[in-house]
Amino acid sequence: MSIRKCALQDPSFTKLYEVYKDRDAAARAVKTAGGKVLAKLGSDVPDELVLAAGLFPVQVYADPAKKLVYTDQILEFAFDPVVRKQFEKLVDGTYKELADFLAVSNSTDVLIRVFLYLREILRSMPEQPVPPTTFIDMLFTRNRMHQERNELIFSLFRKQLEDWTGRTITDEDIKAAAAVCNANRAALRRIGELRHGEEVRINGTEALVIIGSGFFMDKKEHTALVEKIADAAANWPVITGKRVFLTGSNQEDLTVYSMIEEAGGVVIAEDHDWGDRSYERDFNMDYPVIRAIVDRYMLRSYSSKKAVVSQRIEALDAEVAAAKADAVIFYTNIYEDSASWDYPGQKKSLDAKGIPNACFAKMQYPAKANEGLAEKIAQFIKG
Repeated sequence: MSIRKCALQDPSFTKLYEVYKDRDAAARAVKTAGGKVLAKLGSDVPDELVLAAGLFPVQVYADPAKKLVYTDQILEFAFDPVVRKQFEKLVDGTYKELADFLAVSNSTDVLIRVFLYLREILRSMPEQPVPPTTFIDMLFTRNRMHQERNELIFSLFRKQLEDWTGRTITDEDIKAAAAVCNANRAALRRIGELRHGEEVRINGTEALVIIGSGFFMDKKEHTALVEKIADAAANWPVITGKRVFLTGSNQEDLTVYSMIEEAGGVVIAEDHDWGDRSYERDFNMDYPVIRAIVDRYMLRSYSSKKAVVSQRIEALDAEVAAAKADAVIFYTNIYEDSASWDYPGQKKSLDAKGIPNACFAKMQYPAKANEGLAEKIAQFIKG
C-alpha cells in the first residue's frame, strides 16, 4: 500500500477510505431506510437523471474472490476477467439484493454483449435473480445525427426511470441534480490539481480512493469530504519520484498503483473511468436538460474506449503532456482487446517524443496473480 501517513491521519480521507473498502454499505443503508438503488454498469449512465429520479446510484464492480458459479456456465471464457466477475454478481443475486434496478451503458463493446446475455436471462430464466435492466444505447461518433439520436436515447432512459419510480422527472429536478454533480466534479478537479501540478501533494493510490469512493456514497457528502481533503492536502508533504501516466484497463482496486508507487514512481494521472476521466466535462446549465446530458457524456475526451485509434493516440499525447508525465505505463487485462488496437500507434507517438513507456499486456486478474509483476514495474521505474 502506498497511502501515506498524512492521508491516513486525515479524518475526511479516512471516511472515504472506509467507503472505498466497504462499497455496499451506503446502498444497504438506503435500502434499509426504504430508498431505491440503481446499479450502473458502464461509465455513461448519467447520474443527473438517476438522482433526479430519487434513486441512489452505485457502480457495479468486480469481486476478485468471487467464484464464477453461473458465469462459467453462461459466458464465454474470452470475456475480460473483470467483466466476468461483474457478471457473476449480476446473475447470482448480489445486485438483486443490493439494487432495485440496473442500467447498462454502451461504454465498451463488451458491455453490449453483457446486456444481451442479461436480457436473454431475464426472458428465458426468470428464476435467476437479475434486477430489472435497461440499456443506454448511445453513440459516440461526433456528428449532428448521432447527437440527435442520443437525445432520444437519454429521453427514453428518463421515461424508463419514471416508469420504474412512478414519479415524473421534471427539468427542474434534473437541473438540481446536475448542480450536485457539477459541484462534485469541481471538488475532484481540485484533487487533480494537487496531482498534476509542479508539486505533487496527492499520489495516485490516494486519488483512487478519493475518486472511487464517490461511486458508492451520497454525492453531496462526498463533495464536502473531498473539499476538506483538498484544503488539507495543499499542506501535505511534496511527493518526489518519476511522474507516471497510467493507461489501459480500469483499475477498480489499488494493487497496480501501489506497485508503481512503492517502486518510486507516482501516478499523477490516468485515462480510465475510475480515475481522472470520471469527472471530465460538466453538465451545461444553459442547455436544454437532455441536450446537456448528451453534451456531457458524448463529448468527453477521446480517452473513451469507444474512440477510434487515431483519436486515442491524440488524446493520450495531450493528456500525458498536460500532466507533465516522465513516463507512461500501459496496463491491460487479458482479453481486453480494444486497448491492444491502440497500443502500437500510441507507443510510436510516445517514442517519437522521447517519452519512456512500458507495456504490461494480457495481465491476469487480480493483478497480484501475475508472478513477478511488481519486480518488472520496479525495474522500469528505476531504469
